[in-house]
Formats: sequence, structure tokens, C-alpha cells
Amino acid sequence: MIAMSYATHLQKDKKLAKIIGDELHELKLHQNIPLRLMASIMSQQLSTKVAKVIFHRFLELFNGKEPKPQQVLDMPFEKLRAVGLSNAKVNYVKNVAAFCIDHKITDKKLLKMQNDEIVDLLTQIKGVGKWTVEMLLMFSLGREDIFAVDDLGIQQAMIKAYKLPLDDKKKLKEQMLKISEKWSPFRTYACLHLWGWKDNSPN
Repeated sequence: MIAMSYATHLQKDKKLAKIIGDELHELKLHQNIPLRLMASIMSQQLSTKVAKVIFHRFLELFNGKEPKPQQVLDMPFEKLRAVGLSNAKVNYVKNVAAFCIDHKITDKKLLKMQNDEIVDLLTQIKGVGKWTVEMLLMFSLGREDIFAVDDLGIQQAMIKAYKLPLDDKKKLKEQMLKISEKWSPFRTYACLHLWGWKDNSPN
């Protein structure tokens, strides 16, 4: 009944209560986190549809099976380029593979770590920013209390819902963080509802 408890908590915020509506979200835990991180890099600045096509082509390089980091590292650069990845993205994907091997990163290891520890660890990889790790925490590790303050969609939704100022980015983020404090420990769910509301609300 986790969904019910999160909704009850978030609805204490009257503005967010209007956004939540009847649909409740559930977080899922996914396996093979190193691969999820690579997929996240592949999907950067692409539509969901295009990202899915590229990831499917990527898996075809490994006969449709999910590869281990060593297999990705061993895959020739040009073959990865051929699935539709830019030079930079191929390098970043290989960076992730190498880092995961060097630091013995496994699902088991990450599941034991705190959110901040995971952010600090994975943002050491060139090509992996805080936002990318936050998405991994939300959508692959199922962490319930992540707030993606740098996400454009969250910013747009909160500017609209809370009438926040547009002119000062630093002040905007400060206000967003302050509002989000009262959503804890369920900030991930708040983000999911804000994204859904932004995409479906009339302009």
C-alpha cells in the first residue's frame, strides 16, 4: 500500500494535490544497472521513440541479449557508431563500461548504497552528470525520494503550478528545493506526477 501512503502525504500540498488526481504510480527495480546507465546516455537529447530504436539496435550487436560491461568495452567503436550513436556517446558508453569494471560496480553493490553515495560515485564518469544518475535512481533503482531540480520538465511544471519567477535560475532552483522539502520522503512520486501533468495539462 505504499502508493496510498505517498499520495496521502503529497496531497498535504494543496497545489500538488490538484495535480495528483486519481492515477497512482509504482516504482520498479530493474536489473543490470550498468547497462541501464549506458542506455540513459544513449537516450540523452533524443525522443523516447528514437532512443528505443537505438537501444534495440545496440542489443542486436549482442544477439539481442543484455551485454556485460566487458562485452561493451570489447565491441569495436565503429560498430557502436553504426547503431546511431555519436562519437561522444560511444566514448561515454565505453567510459561507463570501463568504470563499472574498474570499480566492480554491480546491482548488489549499488543497492546497498545511499542515494548521495551513488551520485558521487557515478558522476566521476566522463559523460555522466547528476541528472543522468538521478534518472537511474528513480527509474532503475526505484528510489522514492529523488528530486530532479535540474530537469527542464520539472522546472516548467513547477513554474506553472507554483507561479515561480523565470528571470533568476538560481533563485528558481532554491524555491523549487524549498517546496520539495515537504514532499520528502516521496519526492520521486511528486516528480512523476509533475511530468505527467505538464505533458497532459492544457497550455
